[in-house]
Formats: sequence, structure tokens, C-alpha cells
Amino acid sequence: MKIQRALLSVSDKTGLVAFANVLVEAGVELLSTGGTAKTLREAGLPVKEVSEYTGFPEMMDGRVKTLHPKIHGGLLYLRGNEQHEAAARAHGIMPIDLVVVNLYPFEQVVARPNSTIHEAVENIDIGGPSMLRSAGKNYESVTAVVDPADYAKVAEQIKAAGNTTLELRRKLAAKAFNRTSEYDEAISQRLVGITVS
Repeated sequence: MKIQRALLSVSDKTGLVAFANVLVEAGVELLSTGGTAKTLREAGLPVKEVSEYTGFPEMMDGRVKTLHPKIHGGLLYLRGNEQHEAAARAHGIMPIDLVVVNLYPFEQVVARPNSTIHEAVENIDIGGPSMLRSAGKNYESVTAVVDPADYAKVAEQIKAAGNTTLELRRKLAAKAFNRTSEYDEAISQRLVGITVS
């Protein structure tokens, strides 16, 4: 099956517009959040805000935006599984076949000598790792892209066939889980030894 819908939400916007152009040319609907949606819109690309798609506004200073059943259901449901397909139809959940996420720059923030614990905490990404894990778990159907260095390979396969190969999806899922593991380790290390006042 061809990729129908992609969710893009990135801190590092390197190569984003060129990659998104490939998706649009392949007939992929773009969903996005905040600054990523703004970048895509300014480049003249059609994009639907996640809040419009879910019918639920971003809130709490952006802490809650992608944590929604229409997002995670769209990533996690097993294509071809009758019960999953029926549940998706009953709840208006559409498939999300591609997730492009790179995480809030936690490591860069805490590497600054004058960074505060408040700044560190506000740069702990919640939705990004959650989407990567959902997409990675369902790699048989969903492509998870965490590194702009992988855009070219993914774009090449989409141009050729409208989708990525199972082999590439599996490799990208492993890379996504590795990245979320590194990210959680960095957060853990920063919080170790913090005195609670």
C-alpha cells in the first residue's frame, strides 16, 4: 500500500521542505504541528494542523498536542486486522503511515554551562518519543524517520514505489528506538543528583 498520510514534527528543520515536497508530489497528506507547520506553509505546501485533524487544541504551552487516539491509533492499528480496522472506522481514525520526528534539543540545552533545571525540563520531549515508539512498534506498516540524514533514502523509495520497503522500515524503527533510548538516558543523567527544594 502507498503512504497516504504523514505526520511531520521536527525541531531540526534541515532538509524538511525538500523532503515534504517529495511527499506532496507523491500525493501524501501532510499533518504537522506548530513551527513545523508554519515552515511548510511558508514554503507553499498544503498542511493540516494536528489540532484541526484531531479536533482537539494544542494546550498547556504545547505540552499536549499529539497525545491523542487519532494520532496513536492511526500509527498503531494493524492494517488488515478486521477488529483494528473496525475500531479505526468506528472512531474516525485514519492511517498515519509515516512519522518524521526529531526531538526537542534536550542534550544541547543541558550542555550549555548556564542552563537551568527549568530549561532542561521544558526541553523534555514527550509527544515525539511517543510517536516514534508507536510508529516503530508498527514498522510492518509505518515508517519512522528520526534523522534528516535518512530523508534521501526514504524519498527515493517513495518516488519509486509510493512506499518504503519492509527492510528499510525495520532499520528505521531500530534507529528510532535507539534514539529514544539515548534521549531518555540523557534526561536520566541530568536529573540524577538534582537536589529537590
